[in-house]
Amino acid sequence: MVTMGIDGLASGLDTTSIISNLMKIEAKPQDLLKTQLSAAQAKGTAYRAVNTRFDAIRSAAEALTGTGLAAARTASSTNTAVTATATSAALDGASLSFRVEQTAASKQVLSSSSWTSASDPVTSQPKPAWPIKVLDSSGATVGQIALPADATLSDAVAAINGAGYGVHATIVQLGPTEFRLQVTSDGTGTAGARTLQGADEDASTAESGFELSRAGRNAVISLEGTGRQVSSSTNTFKDVLPGVSWTVSKADPSAFEPTTITVGADAAATTAKVKTLVEAVNGALGLIKGYTTSAAGATVATLQGDQALTQLSSQVLTAVSSAIGGKSAATIGLQLNKDGTIAFDASVFAAKLASDPATVTAILSGTTASTTNGVTTPAVDGIAGKLAAVAKAASDSSTGTLVQLAQGRDSLADSLQDRIDAFDIRLAARQATLTKQFATLETSLNTIKNQSSWLSSQIGQLYNPNKSS
Repeated sequence: MVTMGIDGLASGLDTTSIISNLMKIEAKPQDLLKTQLSAAQAKGTAYRAVNTRFDAIRSAAEALTGTGLAAARTASSTNTAVTATATSAALDGASLSFRVEQTAASKQVLSSSSWTSASDPVTSQPKPAWPIKVLDSSGATVGQIALPADATLSDAVAAINGAGYGVHATIVQLGPTEFRLQVTSDGTGTAGARTLQGADEDASTAESGFELSRAGRNAVISLEGTGRQVSSSTNTFKDVLPGVSWTVSKADPSAFEPTTITVGADAAATTAKVKTLVEAVNGALGLIKGYTTSAAGATVATLQGDQALTQLSSQVLTAVSSAIGGKSAATIGLQLNKDGTIAFDASVFAAKLASDPATVTAILSGTTASTTNGVTTPAVDGIAGKLAAVAKAASDSSTGTLVQLAQGRDSLADSLQDRIDAFDIRLAARQATLTKQFATLETSLNTIKNQSSWLSSQIGQLYNPNKSS
């Protein structure tokens, strides 16, 4: 867009530059507001970044408090053919011995009719009669598979496999001109078994056109010493022990030694949780230091000397360094570094967890209240509990100090932006006024210049000695 100027029309002045410089002076208060807005926005962003780190501390710390620490469970098996897993519901030290009597198998049937090739019309044989219903283990209809009149044996296989009714089919060639239809249930055990009911059959006569190759079979284990058995439709047994599941892959009822499943604390998982907590703490402390401390020769830090953040750092360090039950964090491999960070020795922690899990639990998760001989010992928070409390107080979505500080800077930024926007209107009006004033000045000077020229002309004519009378 081309802006029409009024420079030097009569005065010879650079009025555009004059107005521009005047507007810079007029805009000084707005420039200050913009500086304040940038600072407020930067501080809000900084508080939110620190808040994210403290929320990470809260999450990592809660994973090591009470139920969180107890959730680290593992299940071991003495048999390589049996794999076991445990959840937080598993009881530490629980065990069970058993023998695998049989593994689960899926039901399989083979057609009693045969075809001379895979491209023979499937309806050339009276059995099975189409359409075929697929029934579940309770006798309820899962679905029906219909075929066009000219469908081949291969078409029948494709229709069964594409139906999604819990069965799959294939063609079995028993001789040069003997092709049969084999149908296998997708699920194992009695619960996963499917039954095929032809159009000329009812539930009681279903599968009269098929031979049973293999019945659906449950996996079975016998508990050592009792002879009692437990079965499962799949090869996986769940919650025979609370929170524990295991999968068998081979039957071995006559094994010399039974399979034993044992639940224990998952040392690797617990160590990883402590490492995650230490990393979250160091991340938060490092971020606070970066926002509150200016490096030599650098610009002033965004939150230089912020007391709220300095206090949070102090609370975090105190939570880690304080003794729990008379024992320091160093007992389990946690120590303060000179630079204000936390050091974690995983090998020390793992060794202590193996030799004295009660102490590790007490230092990390604290102790519960107890009464002995009428004397009550109050509950004591562990390191994780203390860190979780500090982090929650800082990062809670409604009452957290960091959240409120960020919201306060957001409110200030909104207020400053409103004032900046209002100043834009004032500056535009002021520039319009100055432009009009200088335009008026040029017009007035031009008028005076024209009048002066006219007067000079008239005076020249009055006193011109060469003028004829």
